[in-house]
Amino acid sequence: MLHLRLIVPAELTEEVVQTVEKTVGTTHLVVLPGAARNPEGDLVLCDVTRELGHKLIADLRALGIEEHGSIAVENIDLSLSRRAEQAAQEAPGEAADAVVWEQLTEATHEESTLTITYVAFLALATMIAACGVVLDNAILIVGAMAVGPEFGPLAGICVALVQKLRRRVWRSLFTLVLGFAVAMVVTVVFSTVMDAAGLFSIAQLEAARPNTGFIYRPDWFSFVVALLAGSAGTLSLTSAKSGALVGVAISVTTVPAAANAAVAFSYGDFHQAWGSTEQLAFNLGGIILAGTLTLLAQKALWASQRGRMARRP
Repeated sequence: MLHLRLIVPAELTEEVVQTVEKTVGTTHLVVLPGAARNPEGDLVLCDVTRELGHKLIADLRALGIEEHGSIAVENIDLSLSRRAEQAAQEAPGEAADAVVWEQLTEATHEESTLTITYVAFLALATMIAACGVVLDNAILIVGAMAVGPEFGPLAGICVALVQKLRRRVWRSLFTLVLGFAVAMVVTVVFSTVMDAAGLFSIAQLEAARPNTGFIYRPDWFSFVVALLAGSAGTLSLTSAKSGALVGVAISVTTVPAAANAAVAFSYGDFHQAWGSTEQLAFNLGGIILAGTLTLLAQKALWASQRGRMARRP
């Protein structure tokens, strides 16, 4: 369930309470008149099932609460209440399948912000992957995949496309492209330094590399895996099962492809550099396509469920 904490102007409190009470799946309604000081107003608390969370939040936003007060939402990990169990039974569908769009939009907005920390993680992951491709070490490749933070802006693009937030699409795309550009430039410098130190060599890069040679040889399996990973990653975000994101991260070769392209470019091996760039494009495109389609399917599913619910006598 979700816990909502609302700061409501006094003149809207009655309408807010009525909105909460008429929403199926709500419980534990508390009204504290005059409790809020900044901004001034009444404090309204309630719990709502995830299935109806988006509807209730949308109805409250339509009343203008976010302009004159506030709406705060928290996940409830444990609720020992018979009334909460009854509310969950009254709500349509299952909580794990529900999408709280406002929560998802805010989370992906934060994850797709271009920050020093984001760029640092991506650059470090790319340098780890560079060591992996030169040493043909699959463990380092997997580690680099897990460290890379690139799924944040990818998810941001998907959510913004579905929600038709054009500015956020470009913002997330900018974060993604610039992040990879900086990471690859840093990795080129890193590769040059490692070569000067005698730790990297072109012979290692152009060897058979049975464990990592696939990185610069993209095929349709690369795109298929990216589609599956994009769908799985999106489901993990919308269902709050974030543990699945680790599996998503180590199933696509975005960071290793960027690393292989950077190392190959530093040695003037443009064949590998181009192949790795294609691999990167395949993976990024597949994830965005699958993530967007998954969100559209979830949106259509919940729209149909709400329609059936509205037709009930």
